[in-house]
Amino acid sequence: MILDIPIGPSAKVKTMPDAQRLRKLFEYVASRMHLKLEVVITDGRQPIGQGIGPMLEARDVIRVLENDPRAPQDLRHKSLYLAGRMIEFDPDVRGGDGYAIARDILESGRALQRMHAIIEAQGAKSFKHDDFMLGKLSHEVVAERDGMVVGIDNLQIAKIARLAGAPKVPNAGVDVMHKLGDRVQRGDTLYTIYAEFPSDLLFAMQQCEKTSGYTIGDETEIPHSYLEF
Repeated sequence: MILDIPIGPSAKVKTMPDAQRLRKLFEYVASRMHLKLEVVITDGRQPIGQGIGPMLEARDVIRVLENDPRAPQDLRHKSLYLAGRMIEFDPDVRGGDGYAIARDILESGRALQRMHAIIEAQGAKSFKHDDFMLGKLSHEVVAERDGMVVGIDNLQIAKIARLAGAPKVPNAGVDVMHKLGDRVQRGDTLYTIYAEFPSDLLFAMQQCEKTSGYTIGDETEIPHSYLEF
């Protein structure tokens, strides 16, 4: 088993000491269950991928599996990293080779074929691009000043997505356009809110008026991460 613990100012686990304590707890439980466990502590300063919400997240995943150029690269890289670590559980795989093996499986189309097989085995038809229809109502949240994205409040963005209807409404949520380190100009779209019902969109917009969840500032203000992923 691979256990991913993202850490960041607005992640569920905020500091490295907290992550290390959690790691020891899970390692203890795994040892008592005779389960082989590897804990990976990763960068949780911002959302992974673009979408927050069932349909948006599924769209991101399918784009990665299809090797679509629109696929979120952070999601692709983290997926390959975690998959590679799991592949290295095989004693015949040399440490450090897992990432390259995982990348070959993805780029060859075998990962997509397996996803189709899993979906069909559960009694569902394989997906089509038309299946990813987002909420018919939308609202763009824009940057209020020029600068660089130096902070993203994961909890605030998740709350806005919930108020928009996610996850109960599958095609509702938040579609993120900019990540940490991106330069933006005033009026640029930071993210788009999708909702199916006017009341949900209104609640989400009211939450945005309190704070967008984005901090625009100077490059030196970006919180440093000591983690590769």
